[in-house]
Amino acid sequence: MFLQNDFTQLLWAINTVLAFYVVFHRKRSVATSWAWLIVLLILPIIGFILYGFLGRGLSQENIFAINKQKHIGLQRLNQIISKTPKSTGADDTSSQAQILIDYFNYKKEAPLSKNNRVSLYTEGNDKFKHLFEDIEHAKETINVEYYSFMNDDLGNIFLDLLIKKAKQGVKVRVIYDPWGSPGASETWFKPLKDLGGEVVAFITAQNMIRKYRMNYHLHRKVVVIDGKISWTGGFNVGDQYINHSKKFGFWRDTHVRIVGSASLLLQERFVLDWNASVKNEQEAITFNRQLFPKIREDNLNEGRVATQIISDGPDRSLPYLRNGMIRMMLMAKKSLWIQTPYLVPDDPMIATWVTAAHSGVDVRIMIPCMPDHPFIYRATQWYANYLMHEGVHIYIYNNGFLHAKTVMIDDKYCAVGSMNQDYRSYILNFEADAFFYNKKITQQLKNSFNQDMKLCTELTPDITQHWSRWLRFKQAFSRLLSPIL
Repeated sequence: MFLQNDFTQLLWAINTVLAFYVVFHRKRSVATSWAWLIVLLILPIIGFILYGFLGRGLSQENIFAINKQKHIGLQRLNQIISKTPKSTGADDTSSQAQILIDYFNYKKEAPLSKNNRVSLYTEGNDKFKHLFEDIEHAKETINVEYYSFMNDDLGNIFLDLLIKKAKQGVKVRVIYDPWGSPGASETWFKPLKDLGGEVVAFITAQNMIRKYRMNYHLHRKVVVIDGKISWTGGFNVGDQYINHSKKFGFWRDTHVRIVGSASLLLQERFVLDWNASVKNEQEAITFNRQLFPKIREDNLNEGRVATQIISDGPDRSLPYLRNGMIRMMLMAKKSLWIQTPYLVPDDPMIATWVTAAHSGVDVRIMIPCMPDHPFIYRATQWYANYLMHEGVHIYIYNNGFLHAKTVMIDDKYCAVGSMNQDYRSYILNFEADAFFYNKKITQQLKNSFNQDMKLCTELTPDITQHWSRWLRFKQAFSRLLSPIL
């Protein structure tokens, strides 16, 4: 009995020492370190298994493969931008946002493009209808990149369309994340590949077991057609995104269609991801005029929406996109409106919202009424309650599942993309957002937000005081683990 107790105490002591060493020997945020320490201490052995797959950083092999890629289209893009009209319309607010534009273009990888026409889509059937029409009209290239490309009704319709275009001689490429794409196996993609289409799993999803890295995902949603038309935003490919899910019902999301030179920036992003993910150099994409076409002079006046395409991921040393979001939010003078399915912010983002609210800015955050990930939703509820008591207006969307990732600043600036307001999007996922310096597009997003508010309940102290103690415990516990959810 005594020997058994001594052995148990020894194991506990060893587990504790190893837990502190494993967590603190690597540079990371204090919040993330303590969250992992809790897991390792309360779940001996099991906690280390979880950490082995989920807690370690992106492998140096993957970082090298991603960071060694060269920008093959930036020179062409800069040439096109230099030829675009310098005159600006009343909706152009880019001159007022120059400090943010300069931040994003600090390494000369995200130039501002002004000759763009932008359309918003907030409902899945409408989005995919028009996306499929664009694909039908593709002449040379179709590049597709999604976190979720599911083997279901919509996924098969999409795949069949890509197969049809491949038969017509159009070059089709697909990047997907297997972790978020149930059923999208190599066998499923084989008919497309047999016709000359090319399909790769994103680099971080390759050899996940051998490399013991399962926590870094391609979260971007990008389609580029003939280098001229592009799509990006929050929708993935699957039946739930067109309202065919009993669990979620109506799926509320936001996507944008871009016609203009900003499409070449999304093309550039796709090429970088493709070249990092292919297994040999022969499959890599080199510069060609099909992917980066010369835009005719009469198309330089396509639109007047000033646009920057910003991408980020754990291969960077700093949370580049999150920091830029904070910089944009600090520009708010009247209003800061946000839609996000997951509200699990870090301390700098919380400080930004609370500071804005205490400064008289109308800060509104809209979240869903239901979870798709229970732990994350309980943490979302905790942060919603905290922010509500600090003067942030929290709106709970009741008409299905809210998956939109949008930010609106006053009536001047906005962002649409894949980045949620949570730790995962800030530091773990590979994300992409389109920033628009344009009054018209910003107002369209705000009008959509106002329509959504009619289907919302505002969170109030009267509501939260009726939450049970058990619910509050789950919220508090989930919040402790929020940096690693």
